[in-house]
Amino acid sequence: MKIKLENISMKFGDLYAVRNISLSVAKGEYLTVLGPSGCGKTTLIKVISGIWKPTEGRVTVDGEDVTDIPMEDRDTGYVFQNIALFPNMTIRDNVGYSPRVKDMAQDEVDDISKGHLELVKMFDRAGMFPSELSGGEQQKVAIARALASGSKMLMLDEPLSALDARVRVELRYEIRRLVKKLGITVLHVTHDQEEAMSVSDRIILMRAGGIQEVGTPLDMYRSPKSIFAAYFIGETNLMECTVSGKTRTGKITVRLRGGQAVRASKSDLEVGDPAVISVRPENVYAAKDGLKAEIIGVVFMGTYWKIRTLAETTDYIDYNVSSNDEVPKKGDRVYLVFNKKATKVFARPEEGLEEAIKLE
Repeated sequence: MKIKLENISMKFGDLYAVRNISLSVAKGEYLTVLGPSGCGKTTLIKVISGIWKPTEGRVTVDGEDVTDIPMEDRDTGYVFQNIALFPNMTIRDNVGYSPRVKDMAQDEVDDISKGHLELVKMFDRAGMFPSELSGGEQQKVAIARALASGSKMLMLDEPLSALDARVRVELRYEIRRLVKKLGITVLHVTHDQEEAMSVSDRIILMRAGGIQEVGTPLDMYRSPKSIFAAYFIGETNLMECTVSGKTRTGKITVRLRGGQAVRASKSDLEVGDPAVISVRPENVYAAKDGLKAEIIGVVFMGTYWKIRTLAETTDYIDYNVSSNDEVPKKGDRVYLVFNKKATKVFARPEEGLEEAIKLE
């Protein structure tokens, strides 16, 4: 199903939880709604699903205005964070609940339950009760129940946040495989950047009730359009600077605090403009010459070591070293250089860098 939002706002008293959002979601698209707590993610999908009617704007599905249509008539499945299964029903009966309340014949209800439990590889647990399953197994059943309603849209509201780390990783790939096989349009709410990056066709990054940025995971990671997106998605080093040079092709040179010159990617900024550069740890290297820094922390991350430094510019700069390589020690002096193609330049925000990346 194709979803379109036109100028959607949701107000509670004097507070806007969501403000003036317009968006199109393609049929069969896996769209993740990402952002910090309290930014309006859950409010947005509750409006789309019909749980709440928007204060302003309209929602259309396949060209039909459904703004005033309740959830039960929208062909929408909803999976909650707290795994809301019926505790007094078996797994088979939980999955067959929606077909049963639609007065389908018992044979048809049984076939639907069996088919959807097989999809999530849980048919061998059909006779059990939710309390007899692990958290990951319960969430698989919750997904099967949502799909058994015949829904062509699926809303996933932080569906993995209550699960163990390994289960979260396994289940997120299983969910994507399943919905892609069925051709279902999905909106998946999360505050976990890694989760969003790994399952999405596109990501909506929200902040303070509005959409900050929309793009593919790769584009948002490699070429964020805002300082907030660079900061929130993945890890990055942010440094205040001033544009000191620009080529005819738009490539930029900046000067950091202390006068160190750094070459960066293209920008519309002009010489003399205050700026901020963003460079991710994997694009920072120790070299024989460059920005002077002292190592103040070394943390083992499994496949790599995270090295934290304090540069002569007073910036904290992180870089990574393979776990197979020799590891520098706390207190060592290093010179840092940046991959110029991966060093992004933004206009320095008037409100200040700390306010620009504030999560509230």
